[in-house]
Amino acid sequence: MPELDFSNNLDAFWMPFTANRQFKNAPRLLVSAKGMHYRSHDGRQILDGTAGLWCVNAGHSHPRIVEAIQTQAGELDYAPPFQMAHPKSFELAARLTTMTPGDLDHVFFANSGSEAVDTALKIALAYHRARGDAGRVRLIGRERGYHGVGFGGIAVGGMVGNRKQFGALFAGVDHLPHTYDPKRQAYSRGQPEEGAEFADALERLVGLHDASSIAAVIVEPVAGSTGVLIPPKGYLERLRAICDKHGILLIFDEVITGFGRLGSAFGAEYFGVLPDMITVAKGITNAAVPMSAVFTRKRIFDTLIEATPVGGIELAHGYTYSAHPLAVAASLATLDVYRDEGLFERARELSPYWEDAIHSLKGARHVIDLRNIGLVGAIELEPRPGQPMKRAYEVFTGCYAAGVLVRQAGDIICLSPPLIIEKSQVDQIVETLRKVLEQVE
Repeated sequence: MPELDFSNNLDAFWMPFTANRQFKNAPRLLVSAKGMHYRSHDGRQILDGTAGLWCVNAGHSHPRIVEAIQTQAGELDYAPPFQMAHPKSFELAARLTTMTPGDLDHVFFANSGSEAVDTALKIALAYHRARGDAGRVRLIGRERGYHGVGFGGIAVGGMVGNRKQFGALFAGVDHLPHTYDPKRQAYSRGQPEEGAEFADALERLVGLHDASSIAAVIVEPVAGSTGVLIPPKGYLERLRAICDKHGILLIFDEVITGFGRLGSAFGAEYFGVLPDMITVAKGITNAAVPMSAVFTRKRIFDTLIEATPVGGIELAHGYTYSAHPLAVAASLATLDVYRDEGLFERARELSPYWEDAIHSLKGARHVIDLRNIGLVGAIELEPRPGQPMKRAYEVFTGCYAAGVLVRQAGDIICLSPPLIIEKSQVDQIVETLRKVLEQVE
């Protein structure tokens, strides 16, 4: 029987969040990566303007991270996390919790942002039950929020395209309005001056459902996947105050803002607002091995521990691959790189140059708004009449053809480069966008 060649067969893989027929008609395949660049299947060098999917913060194939994974694979490839453990998982947890603000001093490991969100939501429900307040079962998300693709994350999420195929999802979920008001906020540099009052919608939901029924509110400090929506000044502070007033837990989904994207370890630190839980993924391992985590404040952990007799399982939750040895090794090495190369500080120092570069596109063809914070940027385009998203998709493919990877979200082009980016590469991204915008109808 002749040996079959599967190398050019694109049929079997059902690609996620992809127009499969369109892609397979003109595939964009990445075959290697190093530093700031991918190499495409046709041999071209592609400047990564998106850090993969908001996640390769230290650049691709960093030798220290690669070596750590290789060494770990030869030493201990897997250890069960239920009633067993391996030493490095404790080392990583202890190290991570020295980076978190306040008393966010316990960490639960999972494998993706979606799993981290569902974990945090379950911890919130379990916490209220453990403290004798089992009526608090309602979860509050936000319009245009993205919290992964688990049933819990979709339920509290607010991106219509991610929800409409799957029916009613969960009962007992409500949503705050998103924070974007283009009439008042267009072309803001950093946080918009106006819009803190959007947080007051939580008081309306308290009035509708009663605080005694609400377990938690979950928001992204900076909404990323929906097209980079930046919190107005005072918004997160007001949300924190309302949650405190009514005994509601506040969860920050920092899958994107965690690990240096804003020039600090976490968005909670950047904005000076302490949530009750933080979910992270992506940058925790530089995306080299899947991993995520939930940080919880001391009182949440202590309440669940103390509500369970010694010998009992305090949280009936977890994953086969929680604290996987390869992921732990990748994360420890990633944290070393962040520290030794000063990448968080580097991002903070580069942010003003990045801001000026993004806003230099004001007046460029089709551009109707520009947004930035840290090393995140968004270029909002006027939709083509009757063809929403088509123009932005053509900008995305045009940039790829010109050697720059950007990300499309609706009619928005999103940028989030690795933190190792040079000023000349910032210029390359922006000038490529400018040229492509001139060419696209």
